[in-house]
Amino acid sequence: MVSPMRIPFARLRLLAALSACCALRAQDAAPSPAPVEPPAESIAPAAASPDPAWTQVDVAPASTSIYIGKVTLTMTPFQRAGADYSATYVAKVFPYFFQNEKGSLTITLTDADLAQLAAGQRVYFSGDAANTDGEPRKIEGHADPADASSGRIKVRVFVTEKIQLIFNTTYRFTGGR
Repeated sequence: MVSPMRIPFARLRLLAALSACCALRAQDAAPSPAPVEPPAESIAPAAASPDPAWTQVDVAPASTSIYIGKVTLTMTPFQRAGADYSATYVAKVFPYFFQNEKGSLTITLTDADLAQLAAGQRVYFSGDAANTDGEPRKIEGHADPADASSGRIKVRVFVTEKIQLIFNTTYRFTGGR
């Protein structure tokens, strides 16, 4: 079944291709007119509000294996502010409980990235995290959409320059519901 979000993007791509083709034919057929300046009031960009469906993302808990152990990562729902999604996390290390940590993390996904996700394309992202002791963590990953509002995600957390943890899990845009 085709998702309702994919149909408009497919039509937009088709319309864009057709209009570009027609514009090229029109340019070849007619001499180019003198450029006309648009009125000053039409130059101001329209205030774009983000799609409310993309204001919150739930990421399922994830785990990865380490040498004689396991790390489980749990995150609160990510909230969008501008192009950034922020959440808090808890990392539990079994059996090395003294390595457990909490902190906050932020990843960046622009409106263009979100449109790519809605169109069914893989999106790469990066971000930063810091535990409660202030130790920084670099984050990289990618999201592969299953449909317009959910999919699989692979996150790479750089604990140190040489140590990285890789988590595979799922995401779902919940739109603040």
